Amino acid sequence: MTALALPTGVWRREALTEVKRSLRLPQFLLPTVLTPAGFYGLFTLALPHDPAPGFAAATLAGYGVFAATGPALFGFGAGVAVEREQGLIELKRVSPMPAGAYVGAKLAAAVTTTALALVLIDALSIVAGVRLAPATWALLTLLHLASAIPFALIGFGMGMRMSAKGAVAVANALFLGCSVLGGLWIPSRLLPGWMQMIGAWTPSYHLGQLARVIVGADTIGSPWMHAAAIIAMTVAGAAWAWTGWRRSPA
Repeated sequence: MTALALPTGVWRREALTEVKRSLRLPQFLLPTVLTPAGFYGLFTLALPHDPAPGFAAATLAGYGVFAATGPALFGFGAGVAVEREQGLIELKRVSPMPAGAYVGAKLAAAVTTTALALVLIDALSIVAGVRLAPATWALLTLLHLASAIPFALIGFGMGMRMSAKGAVAVANALFLGCSVLGGLWIPSRLLPGWMQMIGAWTPSYHLGQLARVIVGADTIGSPWMHAAAIIAMTVAGAAWAWTGWRRSPA
């Protein structure tokens, strides 16, 4: 029992430590939590918008995915790059701690931050008139939280390969680029054709389309196609992250 309890305790302590550390960093927490909620409130409550009844729900679908990209890309991409340059990852790799505990802790922090952002966005959506069945809310929330996974894998691969400054720059570019090209701010069908073509190669596009399916908004393509694309991109992201971890000297 002791042999089984030890790894579990390590995973739990590492995750709690990382979550607490993230919550104590206002330079990370405020932009990743407040920016998605602020944008959603701006486009659904403050500015004139489409008066159609489903507009706020369709916008919620995209901004929930947007809320997951920031914590994943910056927490993994920039955060891992900084810790690698400081030698922290080297220290953890030679310690008895399971390798997965480090990644799991980072993912726990990203999902926790995403959850905080979703609480604000969901509250604003209710003010905007969104009314969904409890099962729909649960499924949408699950998808939004899971949206952090492919971006976390991409960010981790970046962090294991790039300098801290380079990782921050690329994370910013992906954060904004995937949001625009993926149709999270403006529906993909309204974007120019060339932007739609590029956006189809981003996880945000397929996650956004799946989220729109859940809330009953219009979509491009079939849900199965988007689900298959997300699975393929997640597998590719896992390979990118794993090779990045393996190439780092032990």
